[in-house]
Amino acid sequence: MNNIEFATAIHILTLLKIIGGHLPSSYIAGSININAVMVRRSLSLLRKHGFIETREGNGGGAALAKPASQVLLSDVYRAVNDAALLGKLNKPNPDCKVGKQINNHLAELYKQADNALVNKLSTITLADFCKKFK
Repeated sequence: MNNIEFATAIHILTLLKIIGGHLPSSYIAGSININAVMVRRSLSLLRKHGFIETREGNGGGAALAKPASQVLLSDVYRAVNDAALLGKLNKPNPDCKVGKQINNHLAELYKQADNALVNKLSTITLADFCKKFK
């Protein structure tokens, strides 16, 4: 199954939108309840893909690099996801009738599932998601 990177990225982006300004990684880590080192790793990835900007020093931290209405959740998913939605494939016995074919069929199924998820996420902006928070 997928790792926690997408949930962490969405949490960070939502926090930046709702709280606003530049937030230090320690503040973000406290909200997510994870180590600040893990937050900084996620911030680096989000910065690399243009979702956030960061500043060093007093009053520094992370902030959204563009309006939340321009951030599609599908773009965030693609930026942080490095595995199929349904997980990895096995290494079956190639001499088995099922084993020699199953990974091809599963790969297609995984691709369809990923496409369905990305299509759904492409209809939701960060601004839309943030409306859920009162």
